[in-house]
Amino acid sequence: MARRSRRYAVPGVAQGMQTLKANVMKNEGFRVDPDRPDDVKYEVAKELGIPLQPGNNGALTTESAGQVGGKIGGSMVREMIRLAQEQLTNSEQQSR
Repeated sequence: MARRSRRYAVPGVAQGMQTLKANVMKNEGFRVDPDRPDDVKYEVAKELGIPLQPGNNGALTTESAGQVGGKIGGSMVREMIRLAQEQLTNSEQQSR
């Protein structure tokens, strides 16, 4: 199956999302190459004991793939929520 391409709701944010991923996963304690932040999935998989390798992973279960993606995505969502809360707090303080 061909890899699907990512389409973000806001055009032009792809690089920013990759930077966010790299920063978040680095803060989670993973070694991240800022030029290849998607490669952090292999390190996450290794930590979880999931045999994810570059190339074909046809034998990998959906549950295993979801564990890897969930750890990365969940961390990113938590950080985005924290940033949004911080912005709301700052804007409320400025409007007083």
